[in-house]
Amino acid sequence: MIEVKNLTKRYGDHLAVDNSSFTVQDGEIVGFLGPNGAGKTTTMNMLTGYLSSTEGEILIDGIDILEDPVHAKMKIGYLPEVPPLYPEMTVQEYLQFALALKKVPAKNRKEQVEKLLKQTRIKDMQNRLITNLSKGYKQRVGLAAALAGDPDVLILDEPTAGLDPKQITEFRDLIRSLSTNHTIIISSHIMQEIQAVCDKVIIINHGRIIAIDTPEALSQRIMRNNKLELRIKGPRAEIVNGLKEIEGITSVDITRIREEGSIDIQVETEDEVDVREQVFEMCSEKHFPILLMSISEMTLEDIFLQITGEREA
Repeated sequence: MIEVKNLTKRYGDHLAVDNSSFTVQDGEIVGFLGPNGAGKTTTMNMLTGYLSSTEGEILIDGIDILEDPVHAKMKIGYLPEVPPLYPEMTVQEYLQFALALKKVPAKNRKEQVEKLLKQTRIKDMQNRLITNLSKGYKQRVGLAAALAGDPDVLILDEPTAGLDPKQITEFRDLIRSLSTNHTIIISSHIMQEIQAVCDKVIIINHGRIIAIDTPEALSQRIMRNNKLELRIKGPRAEIVNGLKEIEGITSVDITRIREEGSIDIQVETEDEVDVREQVFEMCSEKHFPILLMSISEMTLEDIFLQITGEREA
């Protein structure tokens, strides 16, 4: 659905986006992850045709956005970080206006407004002035406008910025529900947001794409040691010594001592070594109750710090 080839954007001597290439398949939710100033918004603006690239090519469903911008943009719905809303309009009036801009025939607009209100769950707000809406509802109105004309691609730039936790959860659920009929690109610097909704992650730093993969695959690629989180009840020294005697364990660290006579321990092992059975057998023989045992998985934040740290090192 989207193909980007050698995309570059320069502002004088500043290289904002540096030779980026990637593809997005139909129905994918792809997250652009990076710190502020990494080049995410610049890339989004070039994908929507708002900015022209210095070099490179962007194809939307096979259409070059620079050579045929009208037809390419008809396939795109864009929600910028601050939606361009008209506060003096009601929600219904604004959506009528958005549909007119997308050249939806007048006879179809009433039906389309109803559909957009239902999709974005703002039907109860349709007759209210936009100026009187909460931040969360304003974002939904912006999303409804982006959906006007039923575009194949949705491009969302920091869609939950400034929302409270409840609004963020609701907006993420809304984004996931839209993926059945739309290909979605989300730009964000919030790790949890990308991890919660995206099928694939593109990590960008200093204008360059440094990783493209699923969150799970990225974790597997950079995980050097397996980590096991344990909570075991018994004498501290005997537990630690027993764990250290197990072949494949490289380190044993007590992370917390609990009042009920148990300790929390993080165990690291050699690559691709699973010691859970040996830990269970050791504790069973010594009559140390295991209260918790789980594999420690890397979060997307861990992955991002690992990758960007490696790059800068």
